[in-house]
Amino acid sequence: MPVHTSESSQDSRGKGVGLGLALASALAFGGSGVAAKPLIEAGLDPLHVVWLRVAGAAVVMLPVAVRHRALPRRRPALLAGFGLLAVAGVQACYFAALSRIPVGVALLIEYLAPALVLGWVRFVQRRPVTRAAALGVVLAAGGLACVVEVWSGLSFDALGLLLALGAACCQVGYFVLADHGGDAGDEAPDPLGVIAYGLLVGALVLTVVARPWDLRWSVLTGSADMDGTAVPALALLAWIVLIATVVAYVTGVLSVRRLSPQVAGVVACLEAVIATVLAWVLLGEHLSAPQVLGGAVVLVGAFIAQSSTPAKGSAEPVAAGRPERELSARGTST
Repeated sequence: MPVHTSESSQDSRGKGVGLGLALASALAFGGSGVAAKPLIEAGLDPLHVVWLRVAGAAVVMLPVAVRHRALPRRRPALLAGFGLLAVAGVQACYFAALSRIPVGVALLIEYLAPALVLGWVRFVQRRPVTRAAALGVVLAAGGLACVVEVWSGLSFDALGLLLALGAACCQVGYFVLADHGGDAGDEAPDPLGVIAYGLLVGALVLTVVARPWDLRWSVLTGSADMDGTAVPALALLAWIVLIATVVAYVTGVLSVRRLSPQVAGVVACLEAVIATVLAWVLLGEHLSAPQVLGGAVVLVGAFIAQSSTPAKGSAEPVAAGRPERELSARGTST
């Protein structure tokens, strides 16, 4: 009996640590927008901020890439797609959207991705989905209509909304690639290696697209305004690279090792809430009551869509909406 009690205690501690790591990951990811927007408003092009973020994180993760140097030969298509969509595509579209619409709105629209994944599963892969999953799609779409206040003629910038939707579409590619990344059983690629090489591929692609040689480096030597408070630009950049990218991905991977992918995915939904609250407090981006309600509905819809069980007759689980957590789950258990 004492043995069982000890094992149960260790299991509880492990889950507690996993929950803490998942919360840390959501907080880290959620803080990327509020750090990036002041840099954009200070004069940096959104693509240049994305390039700085991805290139900086790629340098930090370079030792991991060296350790997994055989991975490009084993999974070249996965790494290329991961870098193009999950890193370059998502980040470029999201940061470009930030220059035109509020942080919380951009991230909430991006959270349509789990619902879009179900569309891929149902109409492209032709696999059945549950009624609960379909309800999640309807709720997410209805919530989005509230967020953008369609009744007032799309008061937000239309291009900004399209860019945010582009980020959501790139995340769909991320989920599909994650699904392919884990189809080799014990031969599945290490998630940290995939992240490291994804950042390297993304940095190379963004170097061509963002043209960093035109970057206004002088902005980084000055300060950026955060709702009336001057903050060193380099401090904001360090946060984006080290915390909002490297720490966010690593804590996300480690959390899935201690929690089920479903639990980690649910905790990850807090990212949108955290981003909205941080933007409210630090950037003064106040949302109306219908927008707050719509954002909550989007999160509920995304949660239902990504946590629903497979429909009857489906041999495999419906694709889940968990970016880096899904990869982690495949490699260690995303």
